[in-house]
This record gives sequence, structure tokens and C-alpha cells, in this order.
Amino acid sequence: MASRYWAVSLPVQNSASSVWNNLQEQISKHSFDTPLYRFNIPNLRVGTLDSLLSLSDDLVRSNSFIEGVAQKIRRQIEELQRVSGVESNALTVDGVPVDSYLTRFVWDEAKYPTMSPLKEIVDSIHTQVAKIEDDLKVRVAEYNNVRSQLNAINRKQSGSLAVRDLSNLVKPEDIIISENLITLLAIIPKYSQKDWLASYETLTSYVVPRSSKKLYEDNEYALYTVTLFHRVADNFRTSSRDKGFQIRDIEYSSEAQENRKQELERIVQDQESLRSSLLQWCYTSYGEVFSSWMHFCAVRVFAESILRYGLPPSFLACVLSPSLKGEKKVRSILDGLGDSSNSTYWKSEDEVVGGMMGLGGDADTHPYVSFTINLV
Repeated sequence: MASRYWAVSLPVQNSASSVWNNLQEQISKHSFDTPLYRFNIPNLRVGTLDSLLSLSDDLVRSNSFIEGVAQKIRRQIEELQRVSGVESNALTVDGVPVDSYLTRFVWDEAKYPTMSPLKEIVDSIHTQVAKIEDDLKVRVAEYNNVRSQLNAINRKQSGSLAVRDLSNLVKPEDIIISENLITLLAIIPKYSQKDWLASYETLTSYVVPRSSKKLYEDNEYALYTVTLFHRVADNFRTSSRDKGFQIRDIEYSSEAQENRKQELERIVQDQESLRSSLLQWCYTSYGEVFSSWMHFCAVRVFAESILRYGLPPSFLACVLSPSLKGEKKVRSILDGLGDSSNSTYWKSEDEVVGGMMGLGGDADTHPYVSFTINLV
């Protein structure tokens, strides 16, 4: 699908159909690869000139906000699909692909009555989109919280021996706990293993000879056991620390192991459940925001057309998607169909020194209403 469209309105002197036919003919002749569609805007309530001028000041800001929320949701969908490895689904509005929804736009009279003041429609759209953005923040925070919990557990289980949980590396037969004896775990840098084996029996008195056994080794450290008398354990920890050996205590419990396993499974299930529900919510909410955005664009085209061409409303609205290399030619066609009496007045600043900005604050100014809709 095309990712970028121009929303355009051209002044109508006699009939909209004649302007439409002329535009189709010109595009077909000079830029045949440019998709062109009517943008069907109903007769909205005009209100006063002051209300339109006031509204036009807010249109660009509101458009940036609504477009930004749509893009946030789209990026969240892409992120959820990436981490889960699922294939991406097309973004839709009630099952209709978003580009088709734009090019075949139909005003929703039930949701946005055309007799409502334009500001009321715009405020309603802004409120709906703001609520969806707030919901997005809450749902993403909840999902990220569970992801953080799972990441923390995974780091403990698969990180360096210096920081990870050691319980799943130790078997009951590796541990001696009695009235007099205790088994400790030693984290030894890989390059110091020979030093450990040569010295651990002499780090303090009452260390059981040849009791140290290697249980595991990673890229940086090795995990050893050592058995000694309870009463010298603190001295052994101190002497080991002085030599750069890290001593870890462990209380092996099969019940605790099972509890940790169940907790991990629960968090994995929670993450998948939240990911699935968040993804579905994003698909639905993107459709709602996109629909609201297209209604907003219709209001924007209508309001700017009235301010530019005057009353009564007499303009042709359309959307088109020229290629980058065809933009200049399409602009030339549109310029020719625009209000020629004002064409110099509406030239861009690059073309006429001191030229004024277009209505709605677009950077590019033309003798007709035009702004860009970026779908991605």
C-alpha cells in the first residue's frame, strides 16, 4: 500500500464533476502512476468566520497529536510482533485496510453528527484519542512490568555465576548440613582455579580435606563446593574474600526449587497473556484512532477550504499518492487547477520572497488546500 497521501481541495467555479474530470484527465495524461480518489466530505456546519479562524489555529497541533498516537500504537504493534516472532497482520478499520479506508472514506454520521459545530467534532475526536493514549500507557506499563520481572529471573538463572541463582546448579548430594559441618559454595575466577584448589584447605583450620568439588563453569567463573566446621565458617569467608574468592551460602530445598519453578511458569504465562491481549487491543485501538484521524482530516480540509475559497462551500476534495519523482509534475497539475488569481499570493517562501505561510501552518503553500497524511 502507499504510505503517504496528499489531502487536497480545489476550488469549484461551475461544477465539482467538471473539476474532477479535468483532474483525472490531467493525472492520467501526465502522471498516470499516481493513485487518485475522491475524498467524500459531507456538508458540515460552517459556523462563524471567527470560529473557523480560531479552529484553524488548533488544527495542525491536533493533527500532530492524533497522528502521533496512531504511530505510537503502530510501533507498539511492531514491537509485540517482533518479540513474539509472529507474522504481522494488516492494520485495519473494522476489517478494512487503512489505505482503503482513507481512499474510500465515508463520514460516520452516527458518531459525528454533521450538524454539530466543527469545534465540537474536533474536541470529541481529541478526547477519544487522548483516552486511548492514556489506556495505551497503562497497558504498556503493566506489560513491561511483567517483562521486567521475567528478565530479572532469567538474569538470575542464566547470568554470570557472580550474580545468578545457584539453586538449580546444586543437587542434594552436593550439600552436607549437619550439627558440626556445613557446605559453602565458592565462586572462583576461571584463572584462579589452581590457586583455589591449592589453598582452600589452608584458608582456615577445620576445613575437610579434598572436600572441594567443581559443580559448574561459565565464561568467567567456576562454582566449587567446600565443606568445613560451622564454627570456622566466618573466618573462612573472610580469608576467601581477601584472596578474591566469593563465598555464597545456600540452603537447598526441593520445595523452594519447585516454588521458584512454578513462579517462573506463572510469570511466563502472565507475559504471554498480557502480550496477546495488548496486541489485540492495539489492533482495535489503532483502527479507532485511524478512523478518528480521517474524520479529523475531513474537518481540516473543509475548514481550510472555507477559509481559502469563501462561502458558500464550493470545492472538490481528493486524496492522491504521487511517487517522489512524480511530485513536481502533480503539483504543476494541481497549481493549474487551483485559484489562479491567487496563485502568486500563495507561492512558497522559496519562490516569492516574503510569501506568507499557508492556512493551517503547512510548510508548503499552494494556491489550493493541501497537507500530507503519513500512514507509516
